[in-house]
Amino acid sequence: MSSLSSLRSDAPPARPLPSPSAAGRPLRLALCLSPLLVAAVWGLTHRSLLYEGFTRLSRAEPAWLLAAAACTCLTWVVAACMRQGAVPDRLPPGLLLASQFAAGAANHVLPAGLGAHAVTVRFLRTRGVPLERATASVALYSVARSGAKAIVLIGFLLSSSAWRRLGELLPDGVVLVPVAAVVTLAGVATAVVRPLRRPLTGLVRCALTDARTVHARPSRVLALWGGATAMPLVQASVLACTGEALGLGLSWTEVTLAYLAAGTAGGAVPVPGGVAVDAALVFTLAAFGSPPAVATATVIGYRVLTDWVPLLPGALVLSAMIRAKVL
Repeated sequence: MSSLSSLRSDAPPARPLPSPSAAGRPLRLALCLSPLLVAAVWGLTHRSLLYEGFTRLSRAEPAWLLAAAACTCLTWVVAACMRQGAVPDRLPPGLLLASQFAAGAANHVLPAGLGAHAVTVRFLRTRGVPLERATASVALYSVARSGAKAIVLIGFLLSSSAWRRLGELLPDGVVLVPVAAVVTLAGVATAVVRPLRRPLTGLVRCALTDARTVHARPSRVLALWGGATAMPLVQASVLACTGEALGLGLSWTEVTLAYLAAGTAGGAVPVPGGVAVDAALVFTLAAFGSPPAVATATVIGYRVLTDWVPLLPGALVLSAMIRAKVL
């Protein structure tokens, strides 16, 4: 009890929220029920994939599935460490971990991780963090995660000869032209349109200030960059353990390199639920020599463990946190 009281005393006070009115109750009820509705609709539309994934997993080796489940749980811990490392404020560890678990359900609604970022921003706001600084922490989190993942990928490419099998995943010039055009237009619009330039300038200034503050504290640096480096390795370990359970026939190094390459190639397509990444991942595992049927079953098993099984509990936690006004 003393440790809990000290934890509560150290945590910043939650920002007071207005008392709910009769007019606002239907909106709050809709927010509470919407994650459950999304989970139900998603399960009905993907019931064939759910059946196939659970059927194959029921025949897999339980020990490797247990190891994959343990690595899945570790991903939420790593995500919570990264979120804490991205803000100077001290956050309550239990609620922060619960918010990252709930954020997984929100990712099935919005693409490119926007659901998790929205949940995190709302959580930081209720902990008294201003909106500009909460948004800046999301930017710092994204930069650290992308940068660390690129470094890990380069390390695997330099240390393994298996990268030669990934030539077909590299985009050609025709694909890069529209991407470069979109980036150029966005940059020009930001520089020319004043209503866009002013808030972006303020966000960049706030992000740089918080980045200097965070990197002046070794504990925050370790939480942010250590977690960003560990995240792709832990996620690849989930895939590798699932592959071992289903007889994929690839080493951990090959599976990790395939995961990193597929995430880089498929992550450019902003589709909810990681559909583009899954397609690239099946292709990459097959390129490394795995039978396509086993590669498909492995990716389905990976999604069952990381997304489908936690979806309903995550939606329940999300709804409970909204009802408790933590979000």
